[in-house]
Amino acid sequence: MNRLTLQGLDALCLTNLVELKFIRRIKKSSSLPTRRMLCTRDMRILNSSQGRMVFNFLPPIKSAPYDAKSKNLLPVFDIIFQDWRNIPVESVMVMMAIPTNPQKPFWEYFDRVLRKMTKVQKKDFINK
Repeated sequence: MNRLTLQGLDALCLTNLVELKFIRRIKKSSSLPTRRMLCTRDMRILNSSQGRMVFNFLPPIKSAPYDAKSKNLLPVFDIIFQDWRNIPVESVMVMMAIPTNPQKPFWEYFDRVLRKMTKVQKKDFINK
């Protein structure tokens, strides 16, 4: 488990599926203070025909109304929720990373683990 800078986390997410754990900045009464996530910034995976089909991926059409970097946030694509999320870099712990180039290890992990997850298992994963 390693902590990274914004640039280091960005570089890692550009070439890997990354499992992260971080402290939520906005805490809801119904949620735990931490969250786990599987994410990537690798557009080759996301924008592939399989990525578009499996993750319902569409490239962003506009940028955020604020500068994420100035708030030490990194936009990543959340594989489980199938949408973009901003991660608070100061509290991120990297749990594991699976290379996305070549793509074969990523898709093998997806087929072996993620494709089979139920809604309950996904909820348990993010709250663990």
